[in-house]
Amino acid sequence: MENIIKSIDRDSPLRHHAKVGDALLAINGKRVVDVLDYKFYAYDTRLKVELRRPDGTEYAVTVRKPEGGDLGLDFESYLMDSPRSCANNCVFCFIDQLPPGMRKTMYFKDDDARLSFLLGNYITLTNLSRREIQRIIDLHVSPVNVSVHTMDPALRCRMLKNPRAGESIEIMRRFAENGIVMNCQIVCCPGWNDGEALQYTMEQLAALYPGVHSVSIVPVGLTRFREGLEKLEPFTPEHAAETIDQITAFGDECVKKFGTRIFWCGDELYLEAGRELPPDEFYEEHTQLENGVGMLRLLETEFRSALKLSDAPDGVPFSIATGVAAAPFFEGLLALARERYPQLDGRVYAIENDFFGHSITVAGLITGQDLIRQLKGRELGRRLFISQNMLRREEMDFLDDVTLEDAVKALGLPIYPTEADGFALWDAISGDLLPEIRSPREGEVTEYYRYNQN
Repeated sequence: MENIIKSIDRDSPLRHHAKVGDALLAINGKRVVDVLDYKFYAYDTRLKVELRRPDGTEYAVTVRKPEGGDLGLDFESYLMDSPRSCANNCVFCFIDQLPPGMRKTMYFKDDDARLSFLLGNYITLTNLSRREIQRIIDLHVSPVNVSVHTMDPALRCRMLKNPRAGESIEIMRRFAENGIVMNCQIVCCPGWNDGEALQYTMEQLAALYPGVHSVSIVPVGLTRFREGLEKLEPFTPEHAAETIDQITAFGDECVKKFGTRIFWCGDELYLEAGRELPPDEFYEEHTQLENGVGMLRLLETEFRSALKLSDAPDGVPFSIATGVAAAPFFEGLLALARERYPQLDGRVYAIENDFFGHSITVAGLITGQDLIRQLKGRELGRRLFISQNMLRREEMDFLDDVTLEDAVKALGLPIYPTEADGFALWDAISGDLLPEIRSPREGEVTEYYRYNQN
């Protein structure tokens, strides 16, 4: 796929030279293969840009711009190339546990180093070519987010069902030697990579510090659609507690040795174990928030701060719908708010995941049909708040393609997706600043949300 220009920004230094439909060939003599090349080679202030017209005519333009400023070109593909798919068949892969009939994009397994750097996606390193490995080192593409799971080469091959999966461990060591920072994740599967295997993995990863900056350990998610797949067991509360103790103890050793914990459990493990979440300072820089590490504790810390700064809520009754795992946590937040404002009229509803199976308890995997069916006819007040993670941001639809608008019509009240931010959550439930709802088609506030909900 060529680097065909789709549009040119008004403030682009190439706006009077390049045209839509031209292909970008090189910058300062460096061939541009994809978006990483484009971003890195376009960093300097003075650029010689080589392009090709649709008729095959090649030309070059020298332009100036601020250092690090965008060249202002948009391409037909965000990556300027095809996305790289996963070469593995991981025993715990969530995509393999999806039911048939969902939208096609749900079944695509990406494993692309460019998306790791640009969007924070986690990759296994199993499909990197020698050129790509060297380019990451040469361009100092950092940080890279790596799905590790185990540092035992043989076990990694078994878990990823890829005979070359163990080779990625040497790539990690090479990255660390060359100053590439890695944030890592381990999907922990009881009976596979827990216990002694987990201890070995943590020791090997700690030996790569500071190349390995942080590691999250999250429990495997198992849906009811596992027919024909490897047999896996979910965490029990007892095993979750044992795993937390193991990881915490090793993290304590890392604090003494390196001044940082390096290893953190996902919030799900604490919820499964019925354990209190650690204090906010335990999570240091909150590097692994996107992996659900320390997210709830930070949310509570922000919520408490928001309460101290707030005025009285507007008195409009509301409800919060979330996953089974986090429902008690949100009940606790409302209890905190009622200590200051006893008149607060709010309820929390735990949505059972009938679609994927009741072992899936996180809010981000709740479908629109489950939300509607379980809340229909319930006392919801005049506003319903859900996690933004339940929806695709642009399309504003749930995993089962039920749209936010569908849910609004079915339940008969406005539904507001909220970010995982304690200040924003209090602003929303107090009525001080309701989240803005936009139409997925027009990008404008829909008529349903234009009127004053008070």
